[in-house]
Amino acid sequence: MKQSVNIPNAPAPIGPYSPAIIAGNQLFVSGQIPLNPLDGTFRNGNIVEATTQVMENLKHLVEAAGFHMNDLVKCSIFLKDLANFTAVNEIYSRYFEETPPARETVEISRLPMDAIIEISCIAIKA
Repeated sequence: MKQSVNIPNAPAPIGPYSPAIIAGNQLFVSGQIPLNPLDGTFRNGNIVEATTQVMENLKHLVEAAGFHMNDLVKCSIFLKDLANFTAVNEIYSRYFEETPPARETVEISRLPMDAIIEISCIAIKA
């Protein structure tokens, strides 16, 4: 059995998908781009601002599903420019009090809405 998670504190999907799905003790969060759900602004100007918005979107979805950021076991980071790797790590690391999740970071040519970053994640409750 699966349940969709959709909350006002995270951007609405821009396609036919759920923002997040709970399946048993697991949470699968769709890729988040730097879209501010509260005022609709696209915070894509610089990588620090964009990464912060993406991580806040993830955090809101994770917490709305009854999980915590420390429940994350896997993240996938997609960057338009891998030269931003260090700046992304600086912001990303602030969201984990304990062992950070496994992840990969890849550079790709294009993301939805021409975003400069997108992150998805998987969480498991023990």
